[in-house]
Amino acid sequence: MAEFAPAKTWVQRGVFVALAFVIVVVQLVPLDMRPDIWAAPDILLAATLAWVARRPAYLPVFIIAAIFLVTDLLFQRPPGLWAALVVILTEAIRKRADNIRNMPLIVEWGMIAFGIAAITVANRLVLAIVMTPQAPLGLTLIQMIATILVYPLVVVIAHFGFGISRPAPGQLDSRGQRI
Repeated sequence: MAEFAPAKTWVQRGVFVALAFVIVVVQLVPLDMRPDIWAAPDILLAATLAWVARRPAYLPVFIIAAIFLVTDLLFQRPPGLWAALVVILTEAIRKRADNIRNMPLIVEWGMIAFGIAAITVANRLVLAIVMTPQAPLGLTLIQMIATILVYPLVVVIAHFGFGISRPAPGQLDSRGQRI
């Protein structure tokens, strides 16, 4: 028989969807009409990676795929490419979630940084192969580096603001199962 997720898991999923909505709306609202000279970090990507690395059960793959597919459409990126790359990265992190639990933050940060760099390079390569117009390389690198640098801040906000922390070894959920 199928088991249902506890109420806290559903609440955290709803909180993430609401947070993603707020992040996307803030990015879409024109605050300044001048062209950007620097690229802001991808806060949604950093938050998604923090959520998956800390509590993978809170973010199933269908929520991640749906949110990033919608952002592809809203930000006029090639539909599905960035979403697929993010899903691949989050699933790779999800497989290593038990190992991440025992890592210090600096090692986790390095692993996440490698993943962000890998999907950024893969995205640029695919877009170059199909000859799609791209943002300048400098802006892409600035955004990648800014996203990597903001990751620890996002982890702190997720921990203290939303209660997304690493489970302790041997911690049990509300049904008495190991997390």
